[in-house]
Amino acid sequence: MTLPAALILMLVAVAATCAVWRWASLPCPWWMVPLLENPYFQLVAGAELLMDRAGIGAGMRVLDAGCGPGRLTVPIAERVGEAGRVVALDRQPRMLRRLQQRVADHGITNVEMVLGRIGEGRLPVESFDIAVLVTVLGEIPEKVAALREIRGALRADGVLSVTEVLPDPHYLSLARVRALAAEAGLRERQVFEGRVGYTVNLVRHGSG
Repeated sequence: MTLPAALILMLVAVAATCAVWRWASLPCPWWMVPLLENPYFQLVAGAELLMDRAGIGAGMRVLDAGCGPGRLTVPIAERVGEAGRVVALDRQPRMLRRLQQRVADHGITNVEMVLGRIGEGRLPVESFDIAVLVTVLGEIPEKVAALREIRGALRADGVLSVTEVLPDPHYLSLARVRALAAEAGLRERQVFEGRVGYTVNLVRHGSG
């Protein structure tokens, strides 16, 4: 088989896999983590950029929903400091094991790991200043239920910061996220748009 033919077959296989993931709302598998932790994602959705957009600061209590191996969890934990806390929730045990190792390597003690799905009622009510959903919402089958649970887990002035980046196979348009947020009782406070993605900050209806 020639190189161009092999490349075409590989691209077709990747496209087919992505289509299945999107159709079934499957999470990013653990073996694809190296493809997500790369210079491209650091450039368009780096931890510092997303933390600044969300307004994360020292002493805050933050939910990293769908945390994966902790690309954001560890920087968030370092920013909120010992006076703050991060709850890292993911449905895949392998991801949390990777996060556990990463947390240990950095000597971090303010991260609580939770195995489960968003929408299962595992989140404490009115407990978080900030919640982040980074390229995760499209992986959740019951999106409105998940957003409602996160809404209930936010404090009165809390913020849910949703980021979507291409070429994520689960990418949701800003219009789609706005519609889901409205159905879940959230309203837009601020949006940051870019060429390959965006971040939208959401608050409860009635919040300032």
